[in-house]
Amino acid sequence: MKKLKSLLLMALALLPASKTLAQTNAQILYDFGNDRKYVTLTLEMFKQDKWGSTYFFVDHDFNYDKMDPNSPNVAQGGTYTEISRALNFWQNSSMKNWSLHVEYNGGITKNYPINNAWLFGVEYLIHDATYKNTLNLDVLYKTIRKTDQNVPMQLTAVWTCNDLFGVKGLKFDGFADFWWETHGTVDDDGKAKTRHTVFITEPQLWYNVGQHFGCENLSLGGEVEITNNFGSTDGAKVRPCLGVKWDVTTQHPYGHE
Repeated sequence: MKKLKSLLLMALALLPASKTLAQTNAQILYDFGNDRKYVTLTLEMFKQDKWGSTYFFVDHDFNYDKMDPNSPNVAQGGTYTEISRALNFWQNSSMKNWSLHVEYNGGITKNYPINNAWLFGVEYLIHDATYKNTLNLDVLYKTIRKTDQNVPMQLTAVWTCNDLFGVKGLKFDGFADFWWETHGTVDDDGKAKTRHTVFITEPQLWYNVGQHFGCENLSLGGEVEITNNFGSTDGAKVRPCLGVKWDVTTQHPYGHE
């Protein structure tokens, strides 16, 4: 497995440079969840080329002052990142909407590292004629370091809707992940539990306010994080967030105008 991972990393490093510029954004969100109440900075990038696409994001939580053992805040503080590569050498064929997928997830908290995860599988793209509205569905084999899994898999959906309801600059996007992972959680009464599955979705809604005063990059909005047995939190949680986003977009996703 280590040799396979090394080969994959080498393949990613040797991918040819593309003339297509990357789409990047920075988000600053304040989490109003009763076990959060802190700011998160997210840096995100997507880039397509003739061999597929590359995507990554980095989250950093500014909540070290809330990691006191006596604090009601149970969220993990630290930095977390995901980077994925979609491989598609058949973009001009009838199979153009199918891609191979490789992904790495990992990070570190104040007190301990997040167990590294590797994912391999396939993804399928659904889109309208303009590519303003897209849905990406992934079926992935997932292996998590030092973690038991009843089923080593993850199911993922990622969507984007631009100019929602015909309103220019109104964007609805997000993702939903479901995977199998045996891990310990703590319920609201402080009782320890053992859970075997995890679900998380983060739908976002943004409005490009900057279009009204010559600053196309600026959007206001937020997200709602909905989870079940995520991290050390037992059961379902709903955490609303508000914030700002700064976009640098040079072309439409997937290389289409």
